[in-house]
Formats: sequence, structure tokens, C-alpha cells
Amino acid sequence: MEWERREGISVITLQRPEVYNALNLNALHELQRIIEELSYSKATRAVILTGRGRAFCSGADLKERRGMPPEQVRRYVKTIRETFYALSQLPKPIIAAVNGLALGGGMELALAADIRFASTEAIFGLTETSLGIIPGAGGTQLLPRIVGSAKAKELIFTARKIDAAEAERIGLVTQVTTAEELMPTAMGIAALICDNAPLAVAQAKSAINLGKEVDLETGLMIEAKSYETLIPTKDRIEGLQSFREKRKPIYLGE
Repeated sequence: MEWERREGISVITLQRPEVYNALNLNALHELQRIIEELSYSKATRAVILTGRGRAFCSGADLKERRGMPPEQVRRYVKTIRETFYALSQLPKPIIAAVNGLALGGGMELALAADIRFASTEAIFGLTETSLGIIPGAGGTQLLPRIVGSAKAKELIFTARKIDAAEAERIGLVTQVTTAEELMPTAMGIAALICDNAPLAVAQAKSAINLGKEVDLETGLMIEAKSYETLIPTKDRIEGLQSFREKRKPIYLGE
């Protein structure tokens, strides 16, 4: 796994193209380590996930898992579920740049992101029911929240794969690009995010994520609490001063 740190942006690239970037335990542990470091990083304000070669991620490494006894399989699934959840909870926007196959756990990895872009070569699918299991790393919970319950049930029950155009049509991805334009598009959005106050972006993410699970009145209370935490910050004062002085703000995350 490659972790490239640019100005304000971390790019994480899955690097097992010979197995379509399938996730084995070593890859999961490496991703966990990166997530842990990112959770404390002020330098990174946006994260991009992508894959090397023809795949974004083809899911769990089934060759590795085939030799596991049932108890070890349970621990493995728990590890992948907890890793993806930890990724989704990072207080910074996560962008999935889906460059190819995103199947099973690979699609669940994309679902853990806040924003998904796809190249025209991307293929999505939660194919677990065809293997006698169900999505076990968040797929049954995240997909309905993104595309609606009925469409999520159709895709999971049938194990059907969909192309990038259909993914965009059902709201799974926000934009489809050519393969060449995928990373520039993701980097462009990440750069726009980096221009804004990181504490405000983090609170906006938290308010959206928490608010979508509750009724409107409770959601507005969550929004108010998130707003309150920003009032005493230096970034809020900088935003007001830069507006008054007609200059670009310099946000320090303080």
C-alpha cells in the first residue's frame, strides 16, 4: 500500500494489482496503521483512496481466507469491518477514486468514503450472496443509506454488478470521468476542500453523518452543537477577518 502525502492531501493507493488489489491481513493492518496516523494528522485535510492497475479493490483475499478455520474467518471479517468503520469516522473528507473493479469488500471500502468518483472502467458489486454469505463490512447498512433500501436490496439479493453509468444514475457515485481524468478530478475536489477551515469541514461531516440517523428536530440540535464548537476557534475569526479584508483566508485548524 502506498501512502503519498501532498500539501493537505493524502493519497492512499492499494498496491496488489496482481490480485486486483484484494485485501489480505497484511494490507488491512497497513491500512489500520495509516488510519491511526491520519486521525492525529493536522497536515492532511482530505484523503483520496484509489487502486493500482485495473482494480480499485476486489474485496477480501479469498485465497488467503479459504484456508482459515471458521473462528479465524470471524476475526478477519471483524477486522475488515472495524477498519472500514474507522476510515469512515476520520474527521476529514474521504474521497474514493474508483478506477476499476470494486467488488464485495472493495465496494464496501468505497462505501466508507464520503464522496465517490468513478472512471468509465469502474464496475461495482456486492456479490457476497453468490458466495453463500452477505456483505460483512458495512455493505448492508451503508448501501441503503446511499441509494435507498429497495435498490440496495435488489443489488445485494441478486449479487448483480453495475457499471459506472448506472452507479452514477442511482447516486452511488457523484461523477464519472475518463480513466485519465479520474485522479485530477479527485485531486481538484480535495484541493477545494483544503481551502476551507478544517475544523468546520470536520464538524460539517460529523453533523451530516449523525443527523441522517435521527429525526429532523434532533438533527437540528446536532447541527447547533456542531456550530457552537466552532464559535471560539481562531479559524472562525480568520474567516471573518479575511472576508472583511478581501483576501484568501489562512486556516490553521485552531
